[in-house]
Amino acid sequence: MRSLADRPVNPRVGETVSHESAALHVRGTALYTDDLVFRGARVLHLWPVQAPHAHARVTAVRTAPALTVPGVVRVLTADDVPGTNDAGTKHDEPLFPDEVMYYGHAVCWVLGETLEAARLGAEAVEVEYEPLPSLLTLTEAIAAESFQGNQPTVARGDAAAALASAPHRFTGEFEMGGQEHFYLETHASLAHVDESGQVFVQSSTQHPSETQEIVAHVLGLDAHDVTVQCLRMGGGFGGKEMQPHGLAAAAALGAVLTGRPVRMRLNRTQDMTMTGKRHPFHATWEVGFDDDGHLLGLRATITSDGGWSLDLSEPVLARALCHIDNAYFIPDVEVHGRIAKTHKTSQTAFRGFGGPQGMLVIEDILGRCAPALGIDPAELRRRNLYRPGQATHYGQPVRHAERLADVWDQVVARSDLDARREQVAAFNASHEHLKRGIAITPVKFGISFNFTAFNQAGALVHVYKDGSVLINHGGTEMGQGLHTKMRQVAATALGLPLGRVRLAPTRTDKVPNTSATAASSGADLNGGAVKDACDQIRERLADVAARKLNVHPDDVRFVDGRVTGIGFHDQDLSFEEVVSAAYSQRVPLFAAGYYRTEGIHWDASRMQGEPFKYFSFGAAVSEVEVDGFTGAYRFLRTDIVHDVGDSLSPLIDLGQIEGGFVQGAGWLTLEELRWDTSDGEHRGRLATQAASTYKLPSFSEMPEELNVHLYERATESGVVYGSKAVGEPPLMLAFSVREALRAAAAAFGPEGTVVELASPATPEAVFWALDAARSVAPEARSRTGAGASGSDAGLPSADDGEAGAAASAAAARGTAHVDGRRPERVART
Repeated sequence: MRSLADRPVNPRVGETVSHESAALHVRGTALYTDDLVFRGARVLHLWPVQAPHAHARVTAVRTAPALTVPGVVRVLTADDVPGTNDAGTKHDEPLFPDEVMYYGHAVCWVLGETLEAARLGAEAVEVEYEPLPSLLTLTEAIAAESFQGNQPTVARGDAAAALASAPHRFTGEFEMGGQEHFYLETHASLAHVDESGQVFVQSSTQHPSETQEIVAHVLGLDAHDVTVQCLRMGGGFGGKEMQPHGLAAAAALGAVLTGRPVRMRLNRTQDMTMTGKRHPFHATWEVGFDDDGHLLGLRATITSDGGWSLDLSEPVLARALCHIDNAYFIPDVEVHGRIAKTHKTSQTAFRGFGGPQGMLVIEDILGRCAPALGIDPAELRRRNLYRPGQATHYGQPVRHAERLADVWDQVVARSDLDARREQVAAFNASHEHLKRGIAITPVKFGISFNFTAFNQAGALVHVYKDGSVLINHGGTEMGQGLHTKMRQVAATALGLPLGRVRLAPTRTDKVPNTSATAASSGADLNGGAVKDACDQIRERLADVAARKLNVHPDDVRFVDGRVTGIGFHDQDLSFEEVVSAAYSQRVPLFAAGYYRTEGIHWDASRMQGEPFKYFSFGAAVSEVEVDGFTGAYRFLRTDIVHDVGDSLSPLIDLGQIEGGFVQGAGWLTLEELRWDTSDGEHRGRLATQAASTYKLPSFSEMPEELNVHLYERATESGVVYGSKAVGEPPLMLAFSVREALRAAAAAFGPEGTVVELASPATPEAVFWALDAARSVAPEARSRTGAGASGSDAGLPSADDGEAGAAASAAAARGTAHVDGRRPERVART
């Protein structure tokens, strides 16, 4: 038996192949959930009745007026639910609420013969509300102590003592925005009931098994009475991990009550106003360095905006706490986490799942503290990278830590960083109103689900008598190329050309109890399961072939559709011949595969353990150019070296790295969610609810030059064919863009200027940062020559008094304080 990471001769994995549906995408013939509507007859359409309040009690719902609208068939309300009126796994998300918790909350749903009839019917429904006080911002929620869920702490050593003795100590505050998923395909479901009462739901979902569970829960059915299929998705990014369930349940309820197929598809405005986003975060922090710039201690409190319900906020927060170190060793750490409850959409999973938010905290700290320490930001980062033998603050050894430095050095060489820094300095010296910045940042991202039980997968592989192969697995395809990789894994394991392997849509009646396609684990988990099933079949076929070739079964080899024995190259059999012989001998030609990630464990109560199978590493160098009059900028160039182990599919991985990087740059520089926070009648309304008001990265936001290199000699043991995950880690490579913008803004001020940069770093935010830098006179730098000083931000921790006293002592020693508030509100000396 080969190990999971070993590759046979002439493997199909590692080959550059196109996406398995690429031709269908280009021709426009690839079907998505809503395309299936037109293949059925008498389909009804759903339309939500959305509340115009951020927080209100529903005092009356009158559906009769809607029933007079031509084409309206029925209005779904809580009274129609035969099971449990709840669409969440935490039992805090009523499908039909009697208390509105955010502006746009669906109170009930109208079924119509046409979409227009359903829309008009929804307008006719009369709902009475009693408005209630609402909390919309993180600062409002923190002040009101409005929290939900667990409040975990991750700690190592004695952070207070480390900070008290640190030669250089800084405190600050930082808030980062959320992000809209903006998948091309909005949420969609199509439900019908067959003659036996089986409920069949086509859903654009990353987690079919959980969609099945919630639909059954609402309908009062057993799981075996509900089948969920996901053909493919037009994007997911985490937004379809939890949020499709209630929408699918509403469609299924309509189908059960009317006996007709029911379609639910949100338009773009509904999707943006009704579904969750990336969690915004607020952080207060205190950090200490030695005289050489090495991190000594970190104490912080990070608060996520969970919205109105828990959803996945607890595991998102846990991952943020685990990734607050990014790629840097911090000896003494104490980080507190909490989830704010606000009257907004329930924020949910998004590519990176809290990791980007945690990592951005330490990257912002280093970017702001470097000039205060008088150390180049790149050098400060390089000095603090993890080294072999070191472990994270939650107790996991950083295996292959030497790769971090190697990846860093490779991207420095490939980007010609040293020479370009001189060019940037020369450019800035000769341009008064136009400045460039260049920066390098690393990535260390843990791969596996935080919740250990989710790290398992199943697969079903069929070999037919003609030698063709059909595979089913529990992962979903959202454009990321998972199905392509699974075909390559199966073809490699069975020694077949890729064209002999086909993949079936993901269905809960083929592979049950699956985990979500999330946490960058789709290829690891499902690839392990597919390989296990194929290995079982290949071993059976090897016994059959061994008898025909007169060799030992261990010496049988399957290569390119031919079966031969070691040392017997003059005789071979076709794969089809062996399969036919196996069928005649009553050897089973199908197998159920299973995989569970080994070597991981996690104690959520102590926030200690080894929750990740491995870490993915990467580094990026980015260069930008900023206009001093407007804050507008150009992305000039980005160079990336990223670790994907032994790539299963290089072209797919390249696309994932490029796409993840650009999506990260969008979150950090362009995409700004804004709600109406006034006390007017539209308080709580999402103002950025369309592409016209929500800025998305496009071709014009791509770096003018983008170079991506896959890190070589990076085999990862214990993972399918030595590969590594690629979905989420590349998003954090975009930190380099944000730090380059910081460097460019600083170039408008005197050397050593501390730049506080809002997130997202929109042109407006960059302008305020560079304007603040321009206002810093050389003599205003701190007495130590470290940087500008601001007012004390404080830390909301259990020992505020000690923290304040220590901060005063640090100030007395001449250390600088870095305040993370918006530039226009920072007190300056």
